[in-house]
Amino acid sequence: MMENKKDIRALTKEQLREFFINQGDKAFRGNQVYEWLWQKSAHYFSDMTNISKETRLMLEDNFVINHVEVDTMQRSSDGTVKNAVRLHDGLIVESVLIPTATRTTACVSSQVGCSLDCKFCATARLKRMRNLNPDEIYDQVVAIDKESRLYHNRPLSNIVFMGMGEPLMNYNNVLKAIDKITSSDGLAMSPKRIVVSTSGVPKMIKKMADDEVKFKLAVSLHSAIDEVRDSIMPFNKTFPLKDLREALEYWYAKTKNRITYEYVVWDGINDKRRDVDALVKFCKFAPSKVNLIEYNPIDDGEFQQAKSSAIDMYQEVLESNNITVTIRRSRGKDIDAACGQLANKNKV
Repeated sequence: MMENKKDIRALTKEQLREFFINQGDKAFRGNQVYEWLWQKSAHYFSDMTNISKETRLMLEDNFVINHVEVDTMQRSSDGTVKNAVRLHDGLIVESVLIPTATRTTACVSSQVGCSLDCKFCATARLKRMRNLNPDEIYDQVVAIDKESRLYHNRPLSNIVFMGMGEPLMNYNNVLKAIDKITSSDGLAMSPKRIVVSTSGVPKMIKKMADDEVKFKLAVSLHSAIDEVRDSIMPFNKTFPLKDLREALEYWYAKTKNRITYEYVVWDGINDKRRDVDALVKFCKFAPSKVNLIEYNPIDDGEFQQAKSSAIDMYQEVLESNNITVTIRRSRGKDIDAACGQLANKNKV
């Protein structure tokens, strides 16, 4: 029965080698299968053409490859591509290909739904069903790399964990996926081209520092005033700014890596001078960069993009305090693929 078969991608290379030895075969056969699974991204045992048919049938008798399928693909007028990705158990997540003149970036999901409760994010309104497995994260990247080559004639250059879910609430699987993506046995991408974005889980940020991860960190901040952040990101009451700041100080002391803050400015919520001053104070302990992100509505009208004068004020005050700031325009809004809009609207 299918349900009794183990997903072969849950095995390490050493376990695959041991499996073949136990079958009376050579250990190197495990290396061959591992290469098909992770370097060549094979979805079916029948794809493994340098392995005998007899061996492939034996693998089918013992294992499955629980690969994902791109269920629906939408292309935006600006070149952005959104995938609705169907998992082996029928659940859906979304991932996005974001092209610019110089790069193509994969925005990938780490959970079905989300563990947190940010009021401005469509994904947060979905019930968290489960964490994604490492291979399900990896498969999103492979699919977007193929689309990057097809539609933009170049391989995928960057990855951001800014899709559905809180990556640090699925920490072990995210790390395993990144290991496969960056390993010479996998996709061999540089970890410096990967950004993991968190809404702020202090304990896990410290663990990342202790684990000496090589990828970059971004924090979805949106306010450096507790009562404001409580109102838009209620989990801040559990993980207040004081604890987040302490964890980020620990991160910087350990890694010496600049911290990126993702920050949306909303009309009447965080668009005053006191909001900017609090952000400056919060950023000052370490080299940092602030991405001011255009807000993408999620239909209910509670949150509205701030006036351009407020954005200008943020930029001016941040730059006068020697804090790097960029204004990030959203892409893919016409297909609900922009930041904060991933909510499986096109699921079937």
